[in-house]
Amino acid sequence: MTYVLPVVIGVGYALLMSLVREPHRRRLNAIMVAGAGAAYLSGGGLGGWEFAFTALVTYCAFRGLESWTWIGVAWLLHTVWDAVHHLKGNPIIPFAHDSSLGCAICDPVIALWCLAGGPTARELFRRRHGRAAGPGARPGEWPDPARTV
Repeated sequence: MTYVLPVVIGVGYALLMSLVREPHRRRLNAIMVAGAGAAYLSGGGLGGWEFAFTALVTYCAFRGLESWTWIGVAWLLHTVWDAVHHLKGNPIIPFAHDSSLGCAICDPVIALWCLAGGPTARELFRRRHGRAAGPGARPGEWPDPARTV
């Protein structure tokens, strides 16, 4: 369960977020990753580097207000930060030793969804089955996020 549950949480996050209409979905996800970037501040396990990391993720989240790619990059950065905290012994949830490991497994699932453009479950299904994904799209083509807004 240590490895499976974080993947299920990541997929569940993507499915729930796909219920939010664009462009609100992208902007909400930018806010979510900005909050995740500050999750370790109170623990202080890496000293001043916690502030530097939070600033970096905040920058990525700001750019993510207009770009799914930046949101995906921010989640990947958070994955690395989770791994460092897991190895150093400063978990994201102080009383749950493997919480940072779980987060490091969950975050790349969310990042992949973001790097794919934060598609809805319906868009993912259409892509998988080679159906046209929107007006003017050819079968098997990924939708242009600019056209779906």
